Amino acid sequence: MRSYLDFEKPVAELEAKVEELRAIETPDSAAAIGEEIGRLEAKAAQTLKDLYASLTPWQKTQVARHHERPRCLDYIAALITDFVPLAGDRKFGDDEAIIGGFGRFRGEAVCVIGHEKGSTTEDRLKHNFGMARPEGYRKAVRLMGMADRFGIPIISLIDTEGAYPGIGAEERGQAEAIARSTEACLALGVPNVAVIIGVGGSGGAIAVATANRVLMLEHAFYSVISPEGAASILWRDTSKAQEAATSMKITAQDLARFGIIDRIVTEPIGGAHRDPKAAIASTGVAIAAALDELHGYDGETMRRLRREKFLAIGRTIG
Repeated sequence: MRSYLDFEKPVAELEAKVEELRAIETPDSAAAIGEEIGRLEAKAAQTLKDLYASLTPWQKTQVARHHERPRCLDYIAALITDFVPLAGDRKFGDDEAIIGGFGRFRGEAVCVIGHEKGSTTEDRLKHNFGMARPEGYRKAVRLMGMADRFGIPIISLIDTEGAYPGIGAEERGQAEAIARSTEACLALGVPNVAVIIGVGGSGGAIAVATANRVLMLEHAFYSVISPEGAASILWRDTSKAQEAATSMKITAQDLARFGIIDRIVTEPIGGAHRDPKAAIASTGVAIAAALDELHGYDGETMRRLRREKFLAIGRTIG
């Protein structure tokens, strides 16, 4: 059964009527009911299109967090062949909030690093809701080092509310691990392409998203803090999260205008959760185009271009 967001109520009502009509449809009434079903389906599709053409930042936040949205492992399964996951940071243990390994993207060897939130309750607990601990970022650094050594491009899939803020994570050096991972991204001599597929939250996202090309799905969001967190700090009132989301400029459209991301990946009407296959296919096309743009540069040029890209963001916004 499809899950609807609050603002999708008009669509939910129309699609519920369609299901009711299908339930009572008989061979004798097929023609009349079929015509009414067609009319309602067309109206529902148009309503959905109109809604998604004018989403507010807060509504986009809800879409980005939708529990049926395709996850990192869905993208890997659809886009990467011969994928071999690697585990552990060689210091403490393995963190399943970050998936990493090597495979082939359109026939070419790639390293893939991504946040995995999980789809079921059991999976979400296993992957800690995509919130990585220090060992997750140290695993990412280890994989980036291997990819750099063998000249293999890196694809990062970002979907996290932020790094895990627990006491154990802090005791094991969470901030240092994030900084080291960000530093490793900047030092790479191979191309790296990051895609914000859902939520790009704080340093937990930046640690693996400091890339030559940063792509972002149309209804994802990317921010230094969640809207709820910002509202709590600024107004001490989380009910003002909608206001915070608007003020923070966290949408793909705002970030493209500021030059923080390089390309917006169009989602199917109704969001990636409505048609995951189409969303993943569009993302694959965008990744391929980004890698093609970076093909042929030597390591020093790759590092210089990446450095200049992020310095330019500071100059532009400042």
